[in-house]
Amino acid sequence: MAGEIKIKDFVIISGMSGAGKTVATQAFEDLGYFCIDNMPPNLLSKFGELVREAGTIDKIALVIDIRSRIFYDQIWSLFTDFQDVQSMHTQILFLDATDEALVARYKETRRSHPLAMDGRLVDGIVAERKLLQPLKERADCDLDTTNLTPRQLREKIFNRFTNRSTQIFRVVVMSFGFKYGLPIDADDVMDIRFLPNPYYVPSLKMQTGLQKDVADYVFKNQATTNFYQQYFKLMQSILPGYQKEGKTNLTIAIGCTGGRHRSVAIAQRLGTDLQKLGYSVEIVHRDINQHKESVNRS
Repeated sequence: MAGEIKIKDFVIISGMSGAGKTVATQAFEDLGYFCIDNMPPNLLSKFGELVREAGTIDKIALVIDIRSRIFYDQIWSLFTDFQDVQSMHTQILFLDATDEALVARYKETRRSHPLAMDGRLVDGIVAERKLLQPLKERADCDLDTTNLTPRQLREKIFNRFTNRSTQIFRVVVMSFGFKYGLPIDADDVMDIRFLPNPYYVPSLKMQTGLQKDVADYVFKNQATTNFYQQYFKLMQSILPGYQKEGKTNLTIAIGCTGGRHRSVAIAQRLGTDLQKLGYSVEIVHRDINQHKESVNRS
């Protein structure tokens, strides 16, 4: 079939209610998995057919928990059949926690346990643990989240399910013009309007920071050199911290007045230098064409 691709990884996320399945699902989404929450197990085979026909999904994470309890006795046989037909790398992630931790989390969120809607919370947890025991025994990864923060749980999932070739931390370096407003998605903003402006040099005014003459003009100034050396060192020191905290996407916005000269040259240099350090970087020049469009309209 044209466009058909092979599904490489298939993960079932299951476990005790309150053990962290929502955090786990978000982590898998950040790893590039197509995630589906609470699909009835008897739809697995049909879902596999639809995915193969679509031909655009190669990693799937499926959340199946006690909310599908009327189908739960079918999960293992259906999962085995799906695994045999698809011939893919399949894994089951089971999230667990102590009864005390689960009770505390339910008390904090003030939600009702799905098996204790009209009874004691502890009774619901006990019943769920008994029902899930067969699946827990077959899990490839049995993860106790009792003493884990959401960030630590994400980190464990990244370490367990990330291929070495997978980039899970991506940096966007963006140039922009303050006259057109701050980027709403920026995590870090640097104002470089204090640097010499090529706009006031007639031969450079209509060019951009992507052109050598403009970049040379920006960086030939000692103030620019001193600033950039310190700024690059700052980025080198803080990016690992963002990674450690579990952030998967970071947008660094560098702004000048119009977003065509200084910010473009600095952003281009920073993005290139970060790529040399091994980071996955996208360089975006948000307002580089604004002046040209304004001239054409007038």
